[in-house]
Amino acid sequence: MADAKLRHAIAFEAARLMYDRVESEYFTAKIKAAKRLCKGYVKTSGLPSNAEIRDLIQQFARIYEGDRRTDNLLQMRLAALRMMKMLCKYRPRLIGSVMTGHTREGSDIDLHLFADSVQGIEELLQAEGLPYEVERKQITKHGESRIFTHVHVYDAFNFELTVYAESQCHYVFKSSITGKAIERASIAELEQLLTAEHPEVNLDDPDMPDDAALELDPFPLYRIMLLALENVKQSPKWHPEGNALYHTLQVFERAREVRFYDEEFLLAALLHDAGKAIDPFDHVGAALQALHGLITDRTAWLIQEHMTAHEYVAGTLGARHRKRLESHADFEDLLLLQECDVGGRVPGANVGTVDEALDFVRELAQQNGES
Repeated sequence: MADAKLRHAIAFEAARLMYDRVESEYFTAKIKAAKRLCKGYVKTSGLPSNAEIRDLIQQFARIYEGDRRTDNLLQMRLAALRMMKMLCKYRPRLIGSVMTGHTREGSDIDLHLFADSVQGIEELLQAEGLPYEVERKQITKHGESRIFTHVHVYDAFNFELTVYAESQCHYVFKSSITGKAIERASIAELEQLLTAEHPEVNLDDPDMPDDAALELDPFPLYRIMLLALENVKQSPKWHPEGNALYHTLQVFERAREVRFYDEEFLLAALLHDAGKAIDPFDHVGAALQALHGLITDRTAWLIQEHMTAHEYVAGTLGARHRKRLESHADFEDLLLLQECDVGGRVPGANVGTVDEALDFVRELAQQNGES
């Protein structure tokens, strides 16, 4: 059999095995298919890709399931949205076939959740009366073993919730099919997808959870982003004090001295460098993206312009940009933040902890009636 024909035959048999749910893993299905079709040894390089097999599985689904497949996909996405809203505090992300549209009969709904303990997730599922099972699976890859926690929820559609540590909420997961960054959707992104692909659906239906349930407590995310800064080393030339977290806590202390009553300003001081642990080449953009919807416009503007403020003070900023800054209502506060930023670079300075800083801001927010 010619190599191309053999490759296709293996892909077809592997797709059949996976569509019939004889096998659930691409690699295992390929090996089993190759053994059935080949008498001799088959090089791994001669095996079909995961993407080739996935496309054939989709052909089977279109042939055998017809329009029912499209209707099923919509219902699965709506079920995913309901589950994600219920578990919103764990920053759920929809992944897999329900996200990409490559579903087939019997497909699970796959979600990523971020929590340092599975206990809270179990309590929510129990409160909703949903049957579930926790599975801990050890995977060895490249000689390194890791334990993955999966929560299997049994409902009208079955869910597989994979629970990762809170610190991994910004980790870029790779797809086993394409080798590229995995496609995933937050609650807001899934709602946008539903609106775009299923305009006939009313997301304001009373059966859908109230959007008030989506008022996430942003402080756990703040904490994750801040603690990650401890591993961010900085240039001794500009930051002789040490890592980015130590610098941040110094800036916060200085900001508290001058604006102890201003929650938005204090958050800007605390989060101004939070993006350095995400993208050191564009820490401002990374921070604003991660914090989108969780901070006010004023806090976001102060973070956005804090690097520009250094150029302004140094006299290296263009005339047009200088005028734009000077005309902004929070210009004086931006310069004050810049002073705190420069002043927070003292080796050996006394600072509080991340939790103490967050508790101070949270208490202030509660006093202001905002949380």
